[in-house]
Amino acid sequence: MPKATGKKSLASNRKAYHDYFVEERYEAGVALAGTEVKSIRSGRLNLSDSYCIFRAGECYIKGMHVSPYEKGNIFNKDPLRLRRLLLHKREIRKLAAAVERSGYTVIPLSVYLKDSLVKVELGLCKGKKNYDKRDSISERSAAREISRELKSRNRY
Repeated sequence: MPKATGKKSLASNRKAYHDYFVEERYEAGVALAGTEVKSIRSGRLNLSDSYCIFRAGECYIKGMHVSPYEKGNIFNKDPLRLRRLLLHKREIRKLAAAVERSGYTVIPLSVYLKDSLVKVELGLCKGKKNYDKRDSISERSAAREISRELKSRNRY
């Protein structure tokens, strides 16, 4: 049987786009147990309040909740355990340096299947202030109003 191809989104972290400016994006694999993969494939994961930490030259995702697999019994892992991210060494060094020196943080933006492999999209992010959040909300509402007005004018 041939492997599945394409990209299927499983979860996204919409709160990250509200709280952070996303400067760069990276794709990383995740080291998972078998029951975690089955649970993720069924869409039972949550990315809110998750972030990445760096230890001993490796990158880990912290706070990603993967619900236990119903039929996993003794093979289930802790839902909030640290999960190692699979990145190139130069990418890890670059991200770790940015986090240490200049107030950036690495946030998981989405989890998806790419050719039957679980991948995480990471964002190198800088935090927004409250006035930045208000600006982005007002820009979004203005764009919505303009498109609504244009749509109503095109009907007549």
